[in-house]
Amino acid sequence: MPRTGRPRTFNRDEAVDAAMILFWEYGFESTSLAQLKAAMGNISSASFYAAFKSKEDLFREVIDRYISMYGHASETFKNTNITSRAAMELGLLEAARFQTENTHPLGCLLVLSTVNCSPEQQHIQDLLSNERKRVRGWIKDCIERAVANGELPEFTDISMVITLFETFLRGISTQARDDVPYEEIAAAITHLMSVWDLLSVDNVIERID
Repeated sequence: MPRTGRPRTFNRDEAVDAAMILFWEYGFESTSLAQLKAAMGNISSASFYAAFKSKEDLFREVIDRYISMYGHASETFKNTNITSRAAMELGLLEAARFQTENTHPLGCLLVLSTVNCSPEQQHIQDLLSNERKRVRGWIKDCIERAVANGELPEFTDISMVITLFETFLRGISTQARDDVPYEEIAAAITHLMSVWDLLSVDNVIERID
């Protein structure tokens, strides 16, 4: 009778979720293999490598899981069923809401998990940088739509506006880690959107009149 192999003693989805929490809380480099194995149900090194091949491959799987679970906040910037202004404000509010929830580590994993990284792990930094650039592209598209549909004037400095809103978006992570509550961040977003209103066509027309 052929040997069927030893069945896994852990649930893969639960293991990845447990790893996600650790990477989110402590970062990629500071999270040890021992911590990961313990969180995954005290699995052996052999089981770990058989299931995930390496810590890096596990991290890549964690990133995919994180995006599938929490990426909806950033994807709001792509919503063309509402005004670009509404998409921008709602996207920031959604990001603030999930980053300040107490059901998981505070802040954004894509921002915090490689704040500091050794040269040997630069490729991990690049991985997350590319994910953040993808969101920056959605913000860029949102602002360009606003110019194209007349929400913002043609002479809008698009690069400046992108940097303004993305800088705020990324800063939410440190504010959340410092226990700044959602209500305060949401109030700041309301004031930030007043910058959009100052740039709006209606405001420009009012100033001309």
